[in-house]
Amino acid sequence: MIRVLLVDDQPLLRGGFRALLAAEDDIEVVGEAADGSEAVALVARHRPDVVLIDIQMPVMDGIEATRQIAANPDLTGVHVVVLTNYGFDEYVFDALRAGATGFLVKTIEPADLPHAVRVAARGDALLAPSITRKLISEYVSRPFQTRADSTLEQLTSREREVVTLVARGMSNEEIAQHLVISPMTAKTHVNRAMAKLHVRDRAQLVILAYETGLVTAPQP
Repeated sequence: MIRVLLVDDQPLLRGGFRALLAAEDDIEVVGEAADGSEAVALVARHRPDVVLIDIQMPVMDGIEATRQIAANPDLTGVHVVVLTNYGFDEYVFDALRAGATGFLVKTIEPADLPHAVRVAARGDALLAPSITRKLISEYVSRPFQTRADSTLEQLTSREREVVTLVARGMSNEEIAQHLVISPMTAKTHVNRAMAKLHVRDRAQLVILAYETGLVTAPQP
């Protein structure tokens, strides 16, 4: 059973999402919250598999709530998915950096919501390769200082190569074709790299690759 926490300051939206998810045999809504502070408390209490959380809320916004949840070592099994009205915007970018697994637009088709929850519960990022590329373009356009990270030394040469390709926006299938390996082998390399670098998903892997200088932004 996949346990879900709904966080949004609009009761109507929470009710709609609850009704859709309650119709699924393998999904259970364990609670609802109207602000980020309440969400953090409920996550600690219920330990849901997936948190669907709005970004803009009173008391504490979704980004800060996501940051607190992701920073808690006791909540590593909790996958936070942010909800947005506008697709990929600056708030989503900040939420991903805070530790979110991915994002959903609130206008998602009803039939797609349970599938998205299942994807997040498996620990897979809710970011299609096209969205990863958008993340890259948004990120590299912002000024930042490269930070040193000795954890990169733990990667094998093949893992570094795979991380570089992930940071270029390639899917596991594209990586497999590029390196002439199987998609399962590509996925294994990605998972091992994420474990060694202590990142939660591909989005965090992309960000770390740029921040450490493993990958640099293409020159215009």
